[in-house]
Amino acid sequence: MNKTSQDFLKALLEAPSPSGYEQPAAKLWRDYVKKDVDELIADVHGNTIAVLNPKAQFKFMLAGHIDEIGLMITHIDDKGYIYTAQIGGMDPALLVGQRVSIITDKGLVLGVIGRKAIHQMQADERKKGVEMDNIWIDIGAANKKEAQKRVQIGDPIIIDVQCRILHDDKMVSRATDDKAGAFVVAETMKALAKKKLNICVIGVATVQEEVGLRGAITSAYHVHPAAGIAVDVTFASDHPDTDPKKTGEVKLGKGPVLHRGPNINPIMERELLKIAKAKKIPHQLTAEPRPTGTDANAIQICRGGAAAGLISIPNRYMHTPVEVISLKDMDNCVKLLTEFLAAHPDKRDYRL
Repeated sequence: MNKTSQDFLKALLEAPSPSGYEQPAAKLWRDYVKKDVDELIADVHGNTIAVLNPKAQFKFMLAGHIDEIGLMITHIDDKGYIYTAQIGGMDPALLVGQRVSIITDKGLVLGVIGRKAIHQMQADERKKGVEMDNIWIDIGAANKKEAQKRVQIGDPIIIDVQCRILHDDKMVSRATDDKAGAFVVAETMKALAKKKLNICVIGVATVQEEVGLRGAITSAYHVHPAAGIAVDVTFASDHPDTDPKKTGEVKLGKGPVLHRGPNINPIMERELLKIAKAKKIPHQLTAEPRPTGTDANAIQICRGGAAAGLISIPNRYMHTPVEVISLKDMDNCVKLLTEFLAAHPDKRDYRL
């Protein structure tokens, strides 16, 4: 991955974008692709729609969701401590001891998630699981009135962690689910801008996936594609306490993951595999016997239906502040999508 792409990825990952509050990351994405595409549209929900070859009849949609999981202020007590609810889903135990950034109209407010010192806990308290009711944020306020001068009910919150390279091509960050996918869509659009296309390709940085695929539902309705591919992350099985019999065998650095199942159009599945093999692009395969829970669901059932596909980036420790991905996997994902779409005929019958 070149330095320009890696700098963009890092900026995208570090930009705050909890579901419904994706604006900082969405602006970065728009600014990155705008000079390379023919049209750029921002809709009322916050989706960013980039278009190449708009006059072509066959429309193909790419979707990567740009929102991330987070928290939201629900209560401020008399002492100025803040209580929250989740935006999306995470294990509350992972929140203890974290630094957070609260997104306010005046800018970011820093805070920490506190917990009683272990010295003061009874034996049964130490064994007790952490629940959201036990989670509070300390912003250093003396009381409720002082806290209310800095934050208000409904302010969204992210975990305040930096994006880092662990080793070689392994990157650790919050929110690789699914800014890694949104990054791949942007890079693919930039690569395709240099190609002669037979079809119209529409890349979308979708919003609010973590709270019900909402951005993909509305953008797919707007775009009305004949076919589309969602780019998301999937569970890596190459770390302790995972069972490949349940998740499939998925390893970091072994390439993007293709899927088989009812959410995936079999003709698209076959063509993607054919391109991957012909171009010697590393890839992996998993079974998805149910709807995948990704933007591919929304694409598939949009209006009268569309041929849907899903390409996934292996991800360790999903929905934690320390998700780990491979830059090489993302590069190969861009390569596969670029080769597939550049070779796509002006018409393809995806009907079964």
